[in-house]
Amino acid sequence: MTAQEPLGALETAAALRSGHLDVLELAEQTLEAARGIGQEAGAFAHLLEDLTHEQARAAAERLEEARRTGGEQELGAALPLLGVPMPIKDLTQIAGAPFEAGSAAMAGNIATVTDGVAQKILDAGTLTVGKTTTPEFGLPGYTEPATGAPARTPWDLRRTAGGSSGGAAVAVAAGIAPLAHGSDGGGSVRIPAACCGIVGIKPSRGVVSPGPYGAEGMGLVTDGVLARSVRDAAAGLDLIAGPRTGDFTPAAKASGGYLAHLEGPGAVPQTLRIAVLREPLAAETDVHPAALRGLERALDVLRALGHEITEIPAPFGPEDWTAFMPLWTVGAATIPLDAEQESKILELTRWLRERGRAYSGVELAQAFSGVQSLARRTSEAFSPFDVVITPALAEPPAFPDRLQLADGAADFDAQRAFTPWTSTWNMLGAAAIAVPIHRESIDGIELPFGVQLGAARHGDDALLLSLAAQLEAHDPWPLTRLPHAA
Repeated sequence: MTAQEPLGALETAAALRSGHLDVLELAEQTLEAARGIGQEAGAFAHLLEDLTHEQARAAAERLEEARRTGGEQELGAALPLLGVPMPIKDLTQIAGAPFEAGSAAMAGNIATVTDGVAQKILDAGTLTVGKTTTPEFGLPGYTEPATGAPARTPWDLRRTAGGSSGGAAVAVAAGIAPLAHGSDGGGSVRIPAACCGIVGIKPSRGVVSPGPYGAEGMGLVTDGVLARSVRDAAAGLDLIAGPRTGDFTPAAKASGGYLAHLEGPGAVPQTLRIAVLREPLAAETDVHPAALRGLERALDVLRALGHEITEIPAPFGPEDWTAFMPLWTVGAATIPLDAEQESKILELTRWLRERGRAYSGVELAQAFSGVQSLARRTSEAFSPFDVVITPALAEPPAFPDRLQLADGAADFDAQRAFTPWTSTWNMLGAAAIAVPIHRESIDGIELPFGVQLGAARHGDDALLLSLAAQLEAHDPWPLTRLPHAA
């Protein structure tokens, strides 16, 4: 940890409104950290210094006007994160900015449009800082891009930061920014959050619109938020949540917002029925004892708070999970690449695309039905409960050569073993959050071990945040980590 913890997102915003922080100085300090710590740990694919300075000047004018007129409170209500650094993942477009998606096939590409979620972040008056590092097209659960430095957990720079929102997690965990945008199609927010010892939430399907330029597709992917505290994660989710015309599966935002829920009468959940799921789902694999001790630590807190704890068996096994495969692989195959670009992609991407092209339309339709049937069966198994808790990962943050392998099939199987729970909640469409409850020394270096809280029902995002906030209040975690080289 740093000697003095940096301010969180909401604290930063309040300090800016009060004048205790200067937004122009904050912008330069953030960029300096991004060029230093951020470069060391691979947080950013691209820094956007001109845009950040422009945003800081605009925020300074609004803050000055509010202080001059006594409108700080109104400004805080309208733009609660004004002037707060919040980088955007390099799978999301900002017009005029690089958009390479971690792939040599996209090197030098500049976005011509701004995706809806990025526009919301920009309209909130945040400081973009840069585009955070992602692996090629966000496909793996590690962040080893073909276009720049890999993302490494600040806890041990030899180990992966997870993926695919690995750079975002590093930016938050290392104290560069208090929160960051991410996206999650199989755990891509929660995996790096767990590797980097921070909070990461994947909201329910439809809470964050993919429009106007994206589409729901197979329904697995959604934008999310990484932060150091649950309150900041809720504030970030408030910023990006909301439907758009034409959404296929719109979901209602929490009444009054997610942060308001945490600060209101429902902030402390009543007795919840919590299911404990220890068995891996996506792969047959051993679970590291420290990961299980992290789970027990969380359960001790939850029992002390009066929640009902019930152990449950796995609702499905690894063979059932393979119903996912056509969805994953066809999704990779639909990425539009010409022949020259195709020649530049990495082995995992190549393998996924080849597999995806091999499926017929009938087989894809059968896969949709198979995944929906599996989701229905799993939801029925979870229906007596409010929340399902699992380890976030099966092992400590991995060494990259454990995951990124020369053979695409072996690479994919290694990822399944590393992250055997996260993808279930993408299948279900319900919210899930990684909480950094535990730390333990492995080979002489302290590493984070999180738990995943998964909602048993679609739309219970506010309840999930409340439970995570309870864990944070009763067993708080360190907020930042300076990069550690063994």
